Amino acid sequence: MSPRARGILATLAALALAPGALAVLRAMPAFGDHPLPYGDAVNRIAPAERIVSNMVTAVNFDLRGFDTLGEEVMLLAAVVGTVVVLRGSRGEGVGDRPATCGDRPIPPRSEAVVLLCRIIAPLTLLYGLYVVLHAQLTPGGGFQGGAIIGSGLLLVWVGEGYNAWRRLVPGVVLHALEGGGAGLYALMGFGAMLTGAAFLTNVLPLGEWGSILSGGVIPVVNFGVGLAVSGAFGMLFLEFLEETREPKDGEEP
Repeated sequence: MSPRARGILATLAALALAPGALAVLRAMPAFGDHPLPYGDAVNRIAPAERIVSNMVTAVNFDLRGFDTLGEEVMLLAAVVGTVVVLRGSRGEGVGDRPATCGDRPIPPRSEAVVLLCRIIAPLTLLYGLYVVLHAQLTPGGGFQGGAIIGSGLLLVWVGEGYNAWRRLVPGVVLHALEGGGAGLYALMGFGAMLTGAAFLTNVLPLGEWGSILSGGVIPVVNFGVGLAVSGAFGMLFLEFLEETREPKDGEEP
């Protein structure tokens, strides 16, 4: 199909969908309106039952805690599938050096990039840990903080190169983080069920309002999610970076 034909087709489709889009916009509530009762119910129940001030965290790890475990399993399955595909040609062995991939160019790293990454990488990792640990108090949590920590790991590779990155971030540790974090979540949830209680029933002190130790089991399962997401992103980066070409003799890594 020619570019002109695609443009005409896109225009016709937009014109056909425009009345429906306008009808949806007109039917939407005004900005700031809150027509549904669920938010009010969460704001009323969660602070009293879980002593948390972040209602999103209360929903994720209490009101719909079993669904969150399903999300965790989906992430685990997606990472496992990606690892299987990427390791299909080179096998299970993962060395501490990148693979040999023909004449793929290796872009040189400037001293400014190296310095910037050495400054930003530890700050990014620290901020990611902060986001994970304060999920019950402020916006954030294990998913968001884990993604930030994964980005910090990638900055280590950008600044230090592949070999140094692999020495600092062993693959076996990433596997343990991913599986252990998901296992911690499942253990806290199903462990409560073994006693006859509901999934993720609180078994720890709720703490005081505004304290980092408040929330009962919520900080524990949220920390498990942070470990799992950090390990998952790290495993993805490890497998992708395994495709990096190994420097030849006399070539700058």
